[in-house]
Parts: sequence; C-alpha cells; structure tokens
Amino acid sequence: MRHPTRLGIAALSLTFVAAGCAQPDDGAKGGQKNAADRRADVTSCGRKLTFDGAPERAVALDQSSTEVLLELGLQDRMAGTSNLKTKIAPEYRDAYAKVPVLSPKILTNEQLRAATPDIAVAGMSDYFTKDRVGTRSELADLDLPSYVSAVDCPKQQKPGKAKTSFELLFQDYENLGKIFGVEDRAARLVEEQRATLDKAAKAADRVKGEPNVVWLYSVYGDAPYVAGKSAMPSEMSRLVGAKNAFDDVDEDWPAVTWEQIAERNPDFIVVGDLSERGKPGDSAADKRAAMRDNPLMSKLAAVAENRIVEIPGTEMDPSVRTVSALPRLTDGMKELGHVR
Repeated sequence: MRHPTRLGIAALSLTFVAAGCAQPDDGAKGGQKNAADRRADVTSCGRKLTFDGAPERAVALDQSSTEVLLELGLQDRMAGTSNLKTKIAPEYRDAYAKVPVLSPKILTNEQLRAATPDIAVAGMSDYFTKDRVGTRSELADLDLPSYVSAVDCPKQQKPGKAKTSFELLFQDYENLGKIFGVEDRAARLVEEQRATLDKAAKAADRVKGEPNVVWLYSVYGDAPYVAGKSAMPSEMSRLVGAKNAFDDVDEDWPAVTWEQIAERNPDFIVVGDLSERGKPGDSAADKRAAMRDNPLMSKLAAVAENRIVEIPGTEMDPSVRTVSALPRLTDGMKELGHVR
C-alpha cells in the first residue's frame, strides 16, 4: 500500500494546444514570455508532454497539486480543484476562493470531463485509473495531457542519477513553471525552499548521534501506517541528522503493527495531525491515545516519557508545504534534547 488515503468522453477532445495561447494573466506571478510564442517540452513519469502555448484551464486532482499551482500564481488559469484533505493553507485562501471546487473528494471521469480542462495535474499516479478520471493513455488519446509529480515516479530516474525526494519536488516546480510560462516564479520558489533545506542541514551538525524516529501518519482500526523508505519523511530524517526507523521498508506508507514499532524502540515519534480530515485515528490526540492504550506501546520510553513531536499530516506528503515540517522537526528535536 503506497499511501493510507488511496483507497461520452468526446467532450474532452478539445485542442489544449489552441486553448493555451493567451497571454499569461496578472495572477501568474513571474510569467515572462508571450504564451503564444512559446513551446514547452517536459517529461512526466516517463510520458513526454509538449505544449504550444500555456494551459488556460488546469484541473488539480489533489490538495498538493492545488497548492503548488496557487503558489505559482495560477489561480486564474485553474478550471477546478478537488480532493482536499484539510483546509487550504491560509496564504492561499484568497486565491483558492477564485477556483471552482469540482469535488471535495476524488474526482470522477464525468466531473473532469465537465470542466473541459486543457491539463490535469496530480501528485500521485493513482488518480489516473479507469475507475477515477481515466488512465493517462486514455486522456492523451483525447488530447488531454496529464502531469504527475516526479516524487511519485522515482523508478523513472536514470540509473546512477537518482535524485532526492526534495530534488524531485523542485523538479515539479520547474516543470510546471515551464509548462505555464512562469519560470521566474518557479525558480524563486526553488531558491526559497533550498534555503530551508540548507538551514535544516546545518542544524544536523549539532544533533547528538543519530536518533531513531518513527513517523506515524494514520491509524486505521488498530493498524498504524508509518513512513517507509520512499516517503518524504525518510529524506527529512536524513536532512536533520536522524534515521527513519522503517527505512528498510521499500514503500511510502506501509501498514505495520504496534509490535513492530515497539521492536524498533524509537528515540522519538513524529505524529501527523490530520484533525481537519475528521476520520477516526486522524488527529494527533487519537494517535497519542492509541499508543497509550496499547500495552506494548505504553511501555516504550518514547511514549511513557512523551517524546513525541506533532506535525501537520499534510506536511508529510510531497507538496509545497513539505519544507515547513523541517523547522518543526528540528525545534521538536531541540526540545527533546537531541540537538546540542
């Protein structure tokens, strides 16, 4: 399981090339080229995409994609959003108010079709299935390009040239900047977020040893879901001088048992707070209670001594918000005595 939350088409045959030939609007911060005179070629998860003009009707299939597009100032070129996990970040609320919400849940093929988009953007390839909006091949046959975050396609990297999760995320910013003609804004975003990474790396020099950490994202029933090797928290752990306790599991968010967590005996635990999503086991308080109520977990020093750091769950997923988890993590480690 890669993530605990993954559970008449002719109308789409509009020519996205022609639809994307207007000037970049005022909302597209950093647009510096005449969209009618530009061509963009990018590769997304092994699929080559070509744009003769910037898209004008983008549809975001999840919150991560929505907020990246808003950060790039593209709200006036968004035909819709969908599948918000939590409230939109405060800094994007005014821009978000301009964008139609096509569905509060996962978008269907019919809903996507009705929005007449010229590009569909998603953080995960899982949204592009026959029982959701359609496969990427099906959409391509209808002249609808689809962009999937590079973070969800690590196997597409060239051997010997593997990039970190954050480098893949920055690649998304650059690709989307190129597609929409807002390269300057994308470059500034990469620069700003690199500075946050550099600061976290400097803090790592003051970390005592290499503390072991479990990242607890969700609890469904009595099954905890934790960060595995390919999830963003593994890279975040490395950056701050810690080690993800489940780095040996080659998955994003594997379901494990409380016994397995107890065996790893973490020095501290990061719990994701997804209170706004509203499902049982989502809030940080629910996760704390589940650990206290478990006979084995309650005896762990990390639980008994409250060696727990709370971080918004959305910051554990790859998005424009992910870097915000780094200062929260380093501050929490300082409070727990892991930083000199």
